[in-house]
Amino acid sequence: MSETFSIADLAREFEVTPRTIRYYEAEGMLAPERRGQRRVYSPRDRVTLALILRGKRLGFSLAEAKEIIELYDAPQGEAGQLKVLIDKLADKRDALEAKRRDAESALASMDDYATRCQDRLKELENGAESSAHEGSNS
Repeated sequence: MSETFSIADLAREFEVTPRTIRYYEAEGMLAPERRGQRRVYSPRDRVTLALILRGKRLGFSLAEAKEIIELYDAPQGEAGQLKVLIDKLADKRDALEAKRRDAESALASMDDYATRCQDRLKELENGAESSAHEGSNS
């Protein structure tokens, strides 16, 4: 008999809650056997959970992760799955690069505005010192 996993085993290994695992099961992404009230997960379920969580870290929606995972069993198999994944990764990367450019632009604007504010504050402070100095010399 091949190795099996309980929901607690998977939750501990992947640092997720059992509720999270049950959610992926409800979404049709995991299909554990039932032994009475107990869920028994196969090595394939374990790999699928790892892929779901990796997809999440890479910014994929659950629907995107499900699409990619399901391609493994499609006629084009792993090669088709990898082609789709490569395309989706390129799209995610392009989106992140655009966000990075936007963030860098926003940071540059903030730096510029902060510098102008600091310069103006110095002018005001120097003007106040000059006025105070002139007032004490009179």
